[in-house]
Amino acid sequence: MPRGQKSKRHARKKSHKARGEAQASGGVQEIAEKSGGAAEKSSAASQTHPGAESSSTPEAPQNATPSASSTLSISSLESHESSCEGSEEFKEKECPVEDKPCTILPHQEMVARKVMVLLQHLLHNFNLKKLTTKEDMLKLITKKYEYDFPEIFRKASQKLEDAFEVEVREVNSSEPSYNLISKLKLPNNGRIRAGRGFPKTAFVMCVLGIILIRGNCASEEDVWKTLKKQRIYPGKKHCIFGEPRKLMTHYLVKLKYLEYRQVAGSDPPRYEFLWGPQAYAETSKIKVLEYLAKINQTTPSAISAIHEEALKDYQGQTEARDEDDSDATDQTSEDSSVKLPANSTVPVDP
Repeated sequence: MPRGQKSKRHARKKSHKARGEAQASGGVQEIAEKSGGAAEKSSAASQTHPGAESSSTPEAPQNATPSASSTLSISSLESHESSCEGSEEFKEKECPVEDKPCTILPHQEMVARKVMVLLQHLLHNFNLKKLTTKEDMLKLITKKYEYDFPEIFRKASQKLEDAFEVEVREVNSSEPSYNLISKLKLPNNGRIRAGRGFPKTAFVMCVLGIILIRGNCASEEDVWKTLKKQRIYPGKKHCIFGEPRKLMTHYLVKLKYLEYRQVAGSDPPRYEFLWGPQAYAETSKIKVLEYLAKINQTTPSAISAIHEEALKDYQGQTEARDEDDSDATDQTSEDSSVKLPANSTVPVDP
Protein backbone atom coordinates (compact mmCIF):
# COMPACT_ATOMS: atom_id res chain seq x y z
CA MET A 1 0.00 0.00 0.00
CA PRO A 2 1.42 3.46 -0.91
CA ARG A 3 2.73 5.55 2.00
CA GLY A 4 0.12 8.30 1.44
CA GLN A 5 -2.80 5.86 1.73
CA LYS A 6 -1.28 4.34 4.89
CA SER A 7 -1.02 7.80 6.46
CA LYS A 8 -4.64 8.63 5.66
CA ARG A 9 -5.81 5.28 7.01
CA HIS A 10 -3.82 5.78 10.22
CA ALA A 11 -5.27 9.29 10.62
CA ARG A 12 -8.82 7.96 10.23
CA LYS A 13 -8.20 5.30 12.86
CA LYS A 14 -6.86 7.89 15.31
CA SER A 15 -9.87 10.10 14.62
CA HIS A 16 -12.34 7.27 15.29
CA LYS A 17 -10.48 6.30 18.47
CA ALA A 18 -10.51 9.86 19.80
CA ARG A 19 -14.22 10.19 19.07
CA GLY A 20 -14.94 6.94 20.88
CA GLU A 21 -12.95 8.05 23.93
CA ALA A 22 -14.84 11.34 24.00
CA GLN A 23 -18.17 9.53 23.88
CA ALA A 24 -17.11 7.13 26.63
CA SER A 25 -16.04 9.97 28.93
CA GLY A 26 -19.58 11.42 28.76
CA GLY A 27 -21.06 13.62 31.52
CA VAL A 28 -23.36 16.53 32.16
CA GLN A 29 -21.60 18.89 29.77
CA GLU A 30 -22.05 16.52 26.81
CA ILE A 31 -25.73 15.88 27.50
CA ALA A 32 -26.41 19.52 28.29
CA GLU A 33 -24.81 20.84 25.11
CA LYS A 34 -26.53 18.31 22.88
CA SER A 35 -29.89 18.84 24.55
CA GLY A 36 -29.71 22.60 24.83
CA GLY A 37 -28.08 23.28 21.51
CA ALA A 38 -30.57 21.29 19.47
CA ALA A 39 -33.66 21.84 21.60
CA GLU A 40 -35.00 24.90 19.84
CA LYS A 41 -34.23 23.69 16.32
CA SER A 42 -35.34 20.11 16.78
CA SER A 43 -38.54 21.01 18.61
CA ALA A 44 -39.60 23.33 15.81
CA ALA A 45 -38.72 20.71 13.22
CA SER A 46 -40.61 18.02 15.10
CA GLN A 47 -43.71 20.20 15.34
CA THR A 48 -43.54 20.97 11.63
CA HIS A 49 -43.18 17.25 10.78
CA PRO A 50 -44.90 15.39 13.62
CA GLY A 51 -44.60 12.09 11.78
CA ALA A 52 -40.94 12.48 10.90
CA GLU A 53 -38.48 9.85 11.98
CA SER A 54 -35.12 11.04 13.26
CA SER A 55 -32.12 10.13 11.17
CA SER A 56 -29.30 11.91 13.01
CA THR A 57 -29.93 11.51 16.70
CA PRO A 58 -26.95 12.22 18.96
CA GLU A 59 -25.69 9.02 20.52
CA ALA A 60 -25.98 8.52 24.26
CA PRO A 61 -22.72 8.33 26.20
CA GLN A 62 -21.31 4.82 26.38
CA ASN A 63 -21.00 3.13 29.74
CA ALA A 64 -17.67 3.86 31.34
CA THR A 65 -16.17 3.31 34.74
CA PRO A 66 -13.82 6.22 35.37
CA SER A 67 -11.00 5.94 37.84
CA ALA A 68 -11.30 7.31 41.35
CA SER A 69 -9.26 10.37 40.49
CA SER A 70 -11.42 11.24 37.48
CA THR A 71 -14.55 10.94 39.61
CA LEU A 72 -13.18 13.33 42.18
CA SER A 73 -11.69 15.91 39.86
CA ILE A 74 -14.64 15.78 37.43
CA SER A 75 -11.96 15.66 34.74
CA SER A 76 -13.80 12.82 33.02
CA LEU A 77 -16.61 15.22 32.08
CA GLU A 78 -15.06 16.13 28.76
CA SER A 79 -17.49 17.07 26.02
CA HIS A 80 -17.74 16.21 22.34
CA GLU A 81 -16.08 18.53 19.87
CA SER A 82 -19.58 19.52 18.74
CA SER A 83 -20.79 22.87 20.05
CA CYS A 84 -24.31 24.02 20.87
CA GLU A 85 -24.60 25.89 17.61
CA GLY A 86 -23.30 22.90 15.67
CA SER A 87 -25.69 20.31 17.09
CA GLU A 88 -27.56 18.41 14.41
CA GLU A 89 -31.28 18.85 13.89
CA PHE A 90 -33.76 16.05 13.79
CA LYS A 91 -34.77 15.97 10.13
CA GLU A 92 -37.19 13.93 8.10
CA LYS A 93 -35.31 11.80 5.59
CA GLU A 94 -37.31 10.56 2.67
CA CYS A 95 -36.44 7.43 0.77
CA PRO A 96 -36.72 7.90 -3.03
CA VAL A 97 -38.72 5.18 -4.75
CA GLU A 98 -36.10 4.71 -7.41
CA ASP A 99 -33.32 4.35 -4.88
CA LYS A 100 -32.53 1.17 -2.97
CA PRO A 101 -35.01 0.24 -0.20
CA CYS A 102 -34.63 2.06 3.14
CA THR A 103 -33.06 0.13 5.97
CA ILE A 104 -35.68 -0.55 8.64
CA LEU A 105 -34.21 0.38 12.01
CA PRO A 106 -34.82 -1.83 15.07
CA HIS A 107 -37.80 -0.78 17.16
CA GLN A 108 -35.72 0.02 20.26
CA GLU A 109 -33.44 2.27 18.23
CA MET A 110 -36.43 4.24 16.99
CA VAL A 111 -37.72 4.46 20.56
CA ALA A 112 -34.32 5.86 21.61
CA ARG A 113 -34.61 8.51 18.91
CA LYS A 114 -38.09 9.43 20.07
CA VAL A 115 -36.65 9.84 23.57
CA MET A 116 -34.24 12.50 22.28
CA VAL A 117 -36.98 14.24 20.30
CA LEU A 118 -39.19 14.42 23.39
CA LEU A 119 -36.29 15.51 25.61
CA GLN A 120 -35.43 18.41 23.34
CA HIS A 121 -39.09 19.42 23.06
CA LEU A 122 -39.44 19.56 26.86
CA LEU A 123 -36.26 21.61 27.15
CA HIS A 124 -37.32 23.93 24.34
CA ASN A 125 -40.64 24.65 26.06
CA PHE A 126 -38.88 25.24 29.38
CA ASN A 127 -36.66 27.81 27.69
CA LEU A 128 -39.78 29.54 26.36
CA LYS A 129 -41.46 29.29 29.81
CA LYS A 130 -44.21 27.09 28.35
CA LEU A 131 -45.80 23.95 29.76
CA THR A 132 -45.74 20.76 27.71
CA THR A 133 -49.05 18.95 27.45
CA LYS A 134 -49.38 15.21 27.22
CA GLU A 135 -51.39 15.66 24.04
CA ASP A 136 -48.50 17.54 22.42
CA MET A 137 -46.05 14.83 23.47
CA LEU A 138 -48.20 12.08 21.97
CA LYS A 139 -48.46 14.00 18.71
CA LEU A 140 -44.70 14.48 18.70
CA ILE A 141 -43.82 10.81 19.04
CA THR A 142 -46.60 9.88 16.54
CA LYS A 143 -49.40 7.36 16.95
CA LYS A 144 -47.14 4.50 15.90
CA TYR A 145 -45.22 4.78 19.20
CA GLU A 146 -48.16 5.62 21.44
CA TYR A 147 -47.85 2.34 23.35
CA ASP A 148 -44.17 3.11 23.95
CA PHE A 149 -44.96 6.52 25.44
CA PRO A 150 -44.45 5.51 29.12
CA GLU A 151 -40.97 4.21 28.34
CA ILE A 152 -40.10 7.19 26.13
CA PHE A 153 -41.32 9.67 28.74
CA ARG A 154 -39.46 7.90 31.57
CA LYS A 155 -36.16 7.81 29.70
CA ALA A 156 -36.43 11.43 28.54
CA SER A 157 -37.17 12.51 32.12
CA GLN A 158 -34.17 10.59 33.42
CA LYS A 159 -31.81 12.12 30.87
CA LEU A 160 -33.02 15.62 31.76
CA GLU A 161 -32.53 14.87 35.45
CA ASP A 162 -28.98 13.66 34.81
CA ALA A 163 -28.05 16.63 32.64
CA PHE A 164 -29.77 19.49 34.45
CA GLU A 165 -30.76 18.24 37.94
CA VAL A 166 -34.43 18.91 37.23
CA GLU A 167 -37.56 16.82 37.72
CA VAL A 168 -40.18 16.48 35.00
CA ARG A 169 -43.30 17.04 37.08
CA GLU A 170 -47.00 17.23 36.27
CA VAL A 171 -48.40 20.63 37.23
CA ASN A 172 -51.93 21.70 37.99
CA SER A 173 -53.76 22.82 34.89
CA SER A 174 -56.94 22.19 32.94
CA GLU A 175 -55.20 19.35 31.08
CA PRO A 176 -52.24 17.07 31.88
CA SER A 177 -49.21 19.35 31.53
CA TYR A 178 -45.58 19.05 32.57
CA ASN A 179 -42.75 21.38 33.51
CA LEU A 180 -39.10 21.00 34.52
CA ILE A 181 -38.68 21.71 38.23
CA SER A 182 -35.24 22.57 39.63
CA LYS A 183 -34.01 20.31 42.44
CA LEU A 184 -32.53 23.34 44.20
CA LYS A 185 -34.58 26.36 45.22
CA LEU A 186 -32.85 28.60 42.72
CA PRO A 187 -34.81 31.68 41.57
CA ASN A 188 -37.00 31.43 38.49
CA ASN A 189 -37.14 27.63 38.68
CA GLY A 190 -33.40 27.22 38.20
CA ARG A 191 -32.86 29.95 35.61
CA ILE A 192 -31.51 32.30 38.35
CA ARG A 193 -32.25 35.40 36.29
CA ALA A 194 -35.74 36.43 35.24
CA GLY A 195 -36.80 35.66 31.68
CA ARG A 196 -36.08 32.79 29.38
CA GLY A 197 -33.17 30.44 29.82
CA PHE A 198 -32.06 26.94 30.74
CA PRO A 199 -31.77 25.55 34.28
CA LYS A 200 -28.43 26.16 36.04
CA THR A 201 -28.98 23.56 38.77
CA ALA A 202 -26.48 21.01 37.44
CA PHE A 203 -23.81 23.71 37.13
CA VAL A 204 -24.29 24.65 40.79
CA MET A 205 -24.03 21.00 41.82
CA CYS A 206 -20.82 20.56 39.81
CA VAL A 207 -19.19 23.62 41.37
CA LEU A 208 -20.21 22.42 44.84
CA GLY A 209 -18.68 19.06 43.91
CA ILE A 210 -15.38 20.68 42.90
CA ILE A 211 -15.26 22.47 46.26
CA LEU A 212 -16.09 19.25 48.10
CA ILE A 213 -13.38 17.17 46.47
CA ARG A 214 -10.83 19.92 47.05
CA GLY A 215 -11.31 19.60 50.81
CA ASN A 216 -14.35 21.88 51.27
CA CYS A 217 -12.41 24.89 49.94
CA ALA A 218 -11.25 25.34 46.33
CA SER A 219 -9.00 28.04 44.94
CA GLU A 220 -10.37 30.03 42.04
CA GLU A 221 -7.54 28.68 39.89
CA ASP A 222 -8.48 25.06 40.65
CA VAL A 223 -12.15 25.68 39.91
CA TRP A 224 -11.43 27.16 36.49
CA LYS A 225 -8.85 24.50 35.72
CA THR A 226 -11.56 21.87 36.17
CA LEU A 227 -14.30 23.79 34.36
CA LYS A 228 -12.05 24.47 31.38
CA LYS A 229 -11.86 20.73 30.79
CA GLN A 230 -15.62 20.94 30.17
CA ARG A 231 -15.07 23.92 27.81
CA ILE A 232 -16.50 26.39 30.32
CA TYR A 233 -14.31 29.51 30.37
CA PRO A 234 -14.37 32.68 32.50
CA GLY A 235 -15.64 35.67 30.55
CA LYS A 236 -16.93 33.52 27.65
CA LYS A 237 -20.70 33.09 27.36
CA HIS A 238 -21.84 29.48 27.46
CA CYS A 239 -24.97 28.45 25.54
CA ILE A 240 -26.49 26.78 28.64
CA PHE A 241 -24.93 28.50 31.66
CA GLY A 242 -24.38 32.04 30.38
CA GLU A 243 -21.24 33.89 31.51
CA PRO A 244 -19.92 31.47 34.17
CA ARG A 245 -17.66 33.82 36.13
CA LYS A 246 -20.45 36.30 36.77
CA LEU A 247 -22.79 33.41 37.53
CA MET A 248 -20.46 32.15 40.27
CA THR A 249 -18.90 35.29 41.74
CA HIS A 250 -22.01 37.46 41.60
CA TYR A 251 -25.31 35.59 41.35
CA LEU A 252 -24.45 32.45 43.33
CA VAL A 253 -22.60 34.50 45.96
CA LYS A 254 -25.53 36.88 46.25
CA LEU A 255 -27.92 33.92 46.60
CA LYS A 256 -25.59 32.45 49.28
CA TYR A 257 -24.93 29.19 47.45
CA LEU A 258 -21.24 30.08 47.31
CA GLU A 259 -18.76 32.07 49.37
CA TYR A 260 -16.03 33.89 47.50
CA ARG A 261 -13.27 35.22 49.71
CA GLN A 262 -9.68 36.39 49.52
CA VAL A 263 -7.02 33.89 50.54
CA ALA A 264 -5.53 35.13 53.81
CA GLY A 265 -2.16 36.84 53.33
CA SER A 266 -2.17 36.51 49.54
CA ASP A 267 -0.29 39.27 47.69
CA PRO A 268 -1.29 39.79 44.94
CA PRO A 269 -4.80 38.88 46.11
CA ARG A 270 -6.00 35.35 45.35
CA TYR A 271 -9.51 34.06 45.93
CA GLU A 272 -11.17 30.81 46.88
CA PHE A 273 -14.68 29.30 46.88
CA LEU A 274 -16.56 27.63 49.72
CA TRP A 275 -20.10 26.34 50.15
CA GLY A 276 -22.50 29.07 51.18
CA PRO A 277 -25.26 28.79 53.81
CA GLN A 278 -27.96 28.18 51.19
CA ALA A 279 -26.03 25.21 49.77
CA TYR A 280 -25.85 23.64 53.23
CA ALA A 281 -29.56 24.29 53.71
CA GLU A 282 -30.72 22.75 50.43
CA THR A 283 -28.34 19.86 49.81
CA SER A 284 -25.62 17.83 51.51
CA LYS A 285 -22.16 16.48 50.78
CA ILE A 286 -23.50 12.97 50.26
CA LYS A 287 -26.11 14.19 47.74
CA VAL A 288 -23.50 16.14 45.77
CA LEU A 289 -21.15 13.16 45.83
CA GLU A 290 -23.96 10.89 44.61
CA TYR A 291 -24.67 13.32 41.77
CA LEU A 292 -21.01 13.32 40.71
CA ALA A 293 -20.97 9.53 40.88
CA LYS A 294 -24.10 9.34 38.72
CA ILE A 295 -22.80 11.55 35.92
CA ASN A 296 -19.43 9.74 36.03
CA GLN A 297 -21.16 6.33 36.00
CA THR A 298 -19.51 5.10 39.17
CA THR A 299 -20.38 4.85 42.88
CA PRO A 300 -19.88 7.34 45.73
CA SER A 301 -17.76 4.75 47.55
CA ALA A 302 -15.14 4.86 44.76
CA ILE A 303 -13.27 7.25 47.02
CA SER A 304 -13.90 5.89 50.49
CA ALA A 305 -12.38 8.77 52.46
CA ILE A 306 -14.55 11.49 50.91
CA HIS A 307 -17.58 9.21 50.87
CA GLU A 308 -17.21 8.52 54.59
CA GLU A 309 -16.73 12.21 55.37
CA ALA A 310 -19.81 13.13 53.35
CA LEU A 311 -21.86 10.35 54.99
CA LYS A 312 -20.82 11.45 58.49
CA ASP A 313 -21.68 15.04 57.62
CA TYR A 314 -25.11 13.97 56.33
CA GLN A 315 -25.78 11.83 59.41
CA GLY A 316 -24.72 14.70 61.65
CA GLN A 317 -27.19 17.01 59.94
CA THR A 318 -29.98 14.43 60.31
CA GLU A 319 -29.26 13.88 64.03
CA ALA A 320 -29.10 17.62 64.66
CA ARG A 321 -32.45 18.15 62.93
CA ASP A 322 -33.99 15.36 65.01
CA GLU A 323 -32.72 17.02 68.19
CA ASP A 324 -34.19 20.33 67.07
CA ASP A 325 -37.59 18.71 66.49
CA SER A 326 -37.62 16.98 69.88
CA ASP A 327 -36.44 19.97 71.91
CA ALA A 328 -37.54 22.98 69.86
CA THR A 329 -38.49 25.08 72.90
CA ASP A 330 -34.90 25.11 74.19
CA GLN A 331 -33.35 26.10 70.89
CA THR A 332 -32.44 29.68 69.99
CA SER A 333 -32.32 31.24 66.57
CA GLU A 334 -28.52 31.28 66.75
CA ASP A 335 -28.26 27.47 66.93
CA SER A 336 -27.83 25.64 63.64
CA SER A 337 -28.12 22.02 62.63
CA VAL A 338 -25.19 22.45 60.24
CA LYS A 339 -21.79 23.92 60.99
CA LEU A 340 -21.26 26.68 58.41
CA PRO A 341 -18.00 28.29 57.36
CA ALA A 342 -17.11 31.72 58.73
CA ASN A 343 -18.87 34.57 56.95
CA SER A 344 -15.96 36.19 55.14
CA THR A 345 -17.41 36.69 51.69
CA VAL A 346 -15.67 39.37 49.65
CA PRO A 347 -18.13 41.90 48.15
CA VAL A 348 -18.35 41.42 44.40
CA ASP A 349 -19.41 44.05 41.90
CA PRO A 350 -22.11 43.00 39.40
